[in-house]
Amino acid sequence: MNTTEVENFPGFKDGIMGPDLMDGMRAQAERFGAELVTDDVTAVDLTGEIKTVTDGEGTVHRARAVVLAMGSAYRELGLPREKELSGHGVSWCATCDGFFFRDQDIAVVGGGDSAIEEATFLTKFARTVTIIHRRDALRASKIMADRAHGNDKIRFAWNSEVAQIHGEGKLSGVTLRDTVTGEERDLAITGLFVAIGHDPRNELVTGVVDTDDAGYVLVDGRSTRTNVPGVFACGDLVDHTYRQAITAAGSGCSAALDAEHYLAALEDTSSPAEAAAEAAVIDETDAGEIPDPRGATAETVGADA
Repeated sequence: MNTTEVENFPGFKDGIMGPDLMDGMRAQAERFGAELVTDDVTAVDLTGEIKTVTDGEGTVHRARAVVLAMGSAYRELGLPREKELSGHGVSWCATCDGFFFRDQDIAVVGGGDSAIEEATFLTKFARTVTIIHRRDALRASKIMADRAHGNDKIRFAWNSEVAQIHGEGKLSGVTLRDTVTGEERDLAITGLFVAIGHDPRNELVTGVVDTDDAGYVLVDGRSTRTNVPGVFACGDLVDHTYRQAITAAGSGCSAALDAEHYLAALEDTSSPAEAAAEAAVIDETDAGEIPDPRGATAETVGADA
């Protein structure tokens, strides 16, 4: 987890350090018998009833069900010192780190809806927010662009790209290059938020499980089932929208339940495809209609507590 301090995970009123949150999750999982292997995955074979996952040591792990939770990666600028100053002024998550830049001058790189959403959120804390964009107009939707133009705290650096990142131990500023003239100028900031998109970490399963045009793994309706029997996907690998630790955790829980249903169905049949179909029927049977407090009806999936 790259985030140093997590302020928005339920149960920690004073926040918690990212590594501490992960250590707690690990300890709780191990208490219930989970075996954790910390290593890179170099290859997977998801065909057939028995799937294999090969780690960096060459060990082959075999299982009847696999949950894909590789997440997504923020696109980087690809500049020297970018990674060095990650967590020390350079960030990819306004909701994670915005609080730490109260009354400071900061900048957001990007011109789409995500960048404008980040910039608008950051105005709750920062003194000024400069949007650095390669073009002379935003790519964001009109409603988002109007919101940015109407915010007194937001400035614009048009036709600009970040050429250099400066700082010793923490960010002190950037050098901007004009995309039209090539001229460069310095911008003094203490925070730089990069919002130029995400890429799902799907390299291991490309061509094996179905993905959308952006590379996110496709799942079956409200479930976490992929097109491959016994393979489930969750978290930022499937999530275009929220990308928060708590939503990823909930999605992971759903994947575990779906995998449990699949394994139970597999006990009654020799075919992974039949087991997947039976598990899907179980999920649909559990779904029912409950009254909506606003007077309408809302469909939900029931689960035992």
